Amino acid sequence: MRLACLFAACLFAAPVAALPPPCNGGFIFHDADGDGRRNGEEALLEGIAVSDGLRIVRTNALGEFFLPVESGRTTFVIKPAGWQLARREDGLPDFWRHVQREPGPVLKHGGIADEFPGCRNFALSRDLREPGQLRTLLFADPQPRSIAEVGYYERGIVEAVMAAHASQSAAAQVEPVYFPRNAGDLGLTLGDVVDDDLSLYPRMNRATARLGLPWLHLAGNHDIDFDATRDEDSLRSFRNTYGPDTFAWEEHEASFVLLDNVIYRPGQKPAYIGGLREDQFAFLAAYLPTLPRERRLVVAAHIPFFEPTPGRDTFRDGDRQRLFALLAAFPHVLLLTAHGHVQRHHFHDAANGWQGQAPLHEYNLGAASGAYWSGAKDAAGIPAGMMADGTPRGWAELSVLSDGRYYLSWRVAGEAGNQNIGLHVPKVLRRGAYPAFGAYANVYLGLPDALVEMRVGQGGWQPMQRVDRADPRLAAENARDDDATALRGFDRAPEAAPSTHLWRGTLPTDLPVGEHRVEVRTQGPWQGPVTVSATYRLVDAAE
Repeated sequence: MRLACLFAACLFAAPVAALPPPCNGGFIFHDADGDGRRNGEEALLEGIAVSDGLRIVRTNALGEFFLPVESGRTTFVIKPAGWQLARREDGLPDFWRHVQREPGPVLKHGGIADEFPGCRNFALSRDLREPGQLRTLLFADPQPRSIAEVGYYERGIVEAVMAAHASQSAAAQVEPVYFPRNAGDLGLTLGDVVDDDLSLYPRMNRATARLGLPWLHLAGNHDIDFDATRDEDSLRSFRNTYGPDTFAWEEHEASFVLLDNVIYRPGQKPAYIGGLREDQFAFLAAYLPTLPRERRLVVAAHIPFFEPTPGRDTFRDGDRQRLFALLAAFPHVLLLTAHGHVQRHHFHDAANGWQGQAPLHEYNLGAASGAYWSGAKDAAGIPAGMMADGTPRGWAELSVLSDGRYYLSWRVAGEAGNQNIGLHVPKVLRRGAYPAFGAYANVYLGLPDALVEMRVGQGGWQPMQRVDRADPRLAAENARDDDATALRGFDRAPEAAPSTHLWRGTLPTDLPVGEHRVEVRTQGPWQGPVTVSATYRLVDAAE
C-alpha cells in the first residue's frame, strides 16, 4: 500500500523524468478541456482496461495502472465505448507506448527506438456521438510502392471518399465541402499499408489524416521487416509508427479485435503463413470474457481465415480452431480480412471448425489499390486498377446498429453513389442468331445465393445464373493490352480470373431490329434494390 501511495504521489507531484525508473504504468484521466494535460480538477478514471498484448489490467480508484516492465512489448489502452482519444502529431489515436529498455535488432527501416520506460499517462475525453449506429470505413491493401503511388492513394481513394461524403451547400454555386467525420466515425486499414517500403508510412498517414477520423491500422505481409531474423521482431518498424500489432477498441455498437495474423518464417518458402502467436491467444482469453454477448464482435485481420485455394494451406488449421473456440460463445461475430486483391464472402461452419449457432460470415475485402495500381490510367491520371475478379478499386463501408445488425457496401472509387453492379452487354448481335450470347452482371458485394434478375425492354424479370468465369470487361482489357504496341500503363491489368460474384443472362435475338434496353436488378441483405442498365442492337445481316 505504501509503495502504491508513494508511486501515486510521484505521478501527481513530479514530472515524468523525476520518477524512479523503470516504470510501465501511469494514470488515465478525463481530459475535459481537451488539452492533453491533466489539471487538478479533471477526474481520474477507474476501471479502464490497459494491456501489454499479453496481460490486461484495469485502472484503480486513483486512475493508476501497473504492468510488468518487459522489454519489447507495447502498452496500450483499450478505448472504452463513449470515450475518444487524443491525437498524436501524425494524426493517429494516442493510445499506446513502447517498452524498450535495451537496443533491439538493427533493421533497415529502424525498428523501435530505444525508450527508457518512464511512466506514461493517457487522456480520454467524452465522445459526443449518440449511440445507435456506428459508421466505419474499411481500406484493404493500399499498398503503394513509391511516392507516386502514395499520390494515387491520396487522390484516388482519400479524395474519392471526401467527394463521396461531401456536404452540399444550400447555395448551388458553392462546391460541396467535406467535414471531419462526414464519412463515418472510425477507419480501419486491414494491412499492406505499403508495399515493403516502410519509409512511406509518414506520407500515407498524412494522406489518411485528411479524412479526420480515428484511424486504426493492421499489419500485412508487405509491412514486415524482412531483415528480421524471427517473427517476434518482424513488425518492429510497423509498431514504431502504428503501435500494437494486436489490440482491441470498443464502441457502443461493436467491439473490435484487431489481430496480426501474419507469421513470418525467414528462410522458408513461402516466407509467411497465416496464424496466431501464443501471446495473442493469452490476450484473447483474458479479453473476450469481459465483453457483452449482445454487442457485435468484429474481428479484423489481414490474411483470410479460410483457404481460397483447395489443397493450399495458407492458415494454420490449429490456430483457426483455437480462435473459433474462443469466439463460439458470441452470437454476433463478423470477420474482416484482406490480402487477396479480389472480393469474396465465406461462411464458416462445422466443416472447418466453427461451432457457433449460425455460420460465421467472413468478408474478404477488395483492395484500395485494386490490382496493385495497375492498368491504363483514367482521366485523372490514376491507374484503373480493376482486380482480377472484375471488382473496381475502392473501399468498403460497414454500419453496425446497437442490436447487432450490420450493413456493408462497396464504394467504387470515383463513382457517384453506390455503383455495386458492373454490367457487360455486347453492342450488336444479328437478329435471328442462335441465342448463345449473354449479358454479365458483376455484383461486387454479391453473396453466392443472391437473386440477380434481368429483363429486356418491358419483358418480364428473369433470374440470371451465377457463373464461375472471368468478367468479360476485364478480359476485353486484357485483349487491348495484348494488341497494344506500347505499354498502356506502368503495369498492365491483371489477367482476368473466375469471379465469385458474376451472373449471366441470355440475350434474346428474336426481337425487332433496333436498340433494346437491358436492365439488371438485385437486392442484397445490406441495401435496397440496385438497378443498372445498358443497350444492345439487333441488326439484319446477309450471308
